[in-house]
Amino acid sequence: MIYFQLFWNFFVIGCFSFGGGYAMLPLIDRLVTSHGWMSVEEFTEVIAISGMLPGSIGINAAVFVGFQTAGFTGAALTALGMVLPSFIIILLIGKFVQDFQDRKFIEQVFYGLRPVIMALIIFSAIKFALSMEIITSFSWKSTSFLIVFLIALGFLIFKKTHPMLVIFISGICGIILYY
Repeated sequence: MIYFQLFWNFFVIGCFSFGGGYAMLPLIDRLVTSHGWMSVEEFTEVIAISGMLPGSIGINAAVFVGFQTAGFTGAALTALGMVLPSFIIILLIGKFVQDFQDRKFIEQVFYGLRPVIMALIIFSAIKFALSMEIITSFSWKSTSFLIVFLIALGFLIFKKTHPMLVIFISGICGIILYY
């Protein structure tokens, strides 16, 4: 039964999540916490690990949840559930690309989805920060977190530093600051 639940729930998330992996995180979070598969703190760690790995953070998180919940089979089923809807949609769009290409309303729908996707990503970031008590407490750990965050954000925005370099250096900072 758990295998079907994992596949079906992640299939539904794959069907209705627009905007990539970060937009999926609030849905995955709600799913795993409501089923009791993970606590908010555990899922926060999943987000951190998934963000450092190559590939989509949404799929990485899904595979991690599947593995934690039902082992290798659970990981495979969550991955399949997440990618199958996109695969089917891409096949259908590819078949009818000429019809979709000239429709103005398709462009308008995607333009209308952009603010919602941005809101989902910002919501995930705020929820992540609140779950770590970074915003609500003042300590060495929260202060150093905010400093590393602001420096990393500055390098990403103003120096146009490659995200992988920022992730690598932030990981080293984490070892130095929190070891």
